[in-house]
Amino acid sequence: MISTKGRYALRVMLDLAQNNDGNYVPLKDIAERQEISKKYLEIIVKEMVAGGLIVGASGKGGGYKLLRKPEEYTVGEILELMEGTLSPVACLADKDFDCSRRKECLTLPMWKEFDEIVHNYFYNKKLTDLL
Repeated sequence: MISTKGRYALRVMLDLAQNNDGNYVPLKDIAERQEISKKYLEIIVKEMVAGGLIVGASGKGGGYKLLRKPEEYTVGEILELMEGTLSPVACLADKDFDCSRRKECLTLPMWKEFDEIVHNYFYNKKLTDLL
């Protein structure tokens, strides 16, 4: 399940894309438009800056803006930054996961297929597809 952190990060990115005039967008404006607590957004945008999705500036005229064009972002990269892996089972999420049943697991092909469907869906969906 995608948490509020992942969903809100996506909403922040969409808000920044919609208000992409080259200037920084104040976090309080995003919080108001998206009806999300500014305090919670501060936590989210900090991770997004550290993850290289957006850039921030403080002071007068400060706020946040996209580092790339909106069409260059995928939903998958945004969600995985905020949520971690989207893989449904530990043996796919962690390549070092040691499962004694890997060679005889009858469900693993199903999980691999599902994982690929989810990955392809989110990584083929651009931010601009949602605008």
